[in-house]
Amino acid sequence: MKYRSIAIDGPAGAGKSTLAKALARVLGFLYVDTGAIYRTVGLAALERGVDPADGVAVSELLPGLSITMGYGEDGLQHMFLDGADVTEAIRHNEVSAAASKAAAIPAVRDFLLEMQRRAAAEHDVIMDGRDIGTVVLPGADLKIYLTAAAEARAERRCRELRERGQAAEFDQVLAEVVERDRRDSQREAAPLRQAEDAVVADTTSLDLEGSFQLLLGLARKHLGLTEGEGHE
Repeated sequence: MKYRSIAIDGPAGAGKSTLAKALARVLGFLYVDTGAIYRTVGLAALERGVDPADGVAVSELLPGLSITMGYGEDGLQHMFLDGADVTEAIRHNEVSAAASKAAAIPAVRDFLLEMQRRAAAEHDVIMDGRDIGTVVLPGADLKIYLTAAAEARAERRCRELRERGQAAEFDQVLAEVVERDRRDSQREAAPLRQAEDAVVADTTSLDLEGSFQLLLGLARKHLGLTEGEGHE
């Protein structure tokens, strides 16, 4: 049996995770949040006092790490670091910054690549990240490059952080978004870029529901869903 796959790439704050989760729920696919996997490596580095940008030091950490994914009764992905559930811990801003730095290290990407590909070989999946359509799943049935203006992404990020009870200043978050865009697109290991056969979905002027309907329409069209599939 050939499982179907949807790859969603794009810059930080474009709404990839939120939209991918919703789409996976409607389609009955497994959602794989690759960003959460890299965040777990970033958290491991921070907890051990290692600079996440230090390729040598982080690479030396990897053999001793146990990073696994699990899915709860709600169907949501949980990340485990050395047996501990770190799903909430990896969502803090400092961990996000650490993850972006660690993700630029080739050894980290190699370390996590098989985990991602194995999920796609065993399930219908929706996977989001920076290099899913270009590196992880180059043969995906549908590739979407999800993007939005930096200001829109910063505003969404501020709202998300505040809803979690974390302080967030727009100017600071915008600067972080712009810097992360620069770092992700210029890194040597699997830089952020649009796959040649990806469909661009710009959600700058769309709300969450409008963005979801855009992606759902693309899924229906490109996966040839039968009547009744892809409905709430």
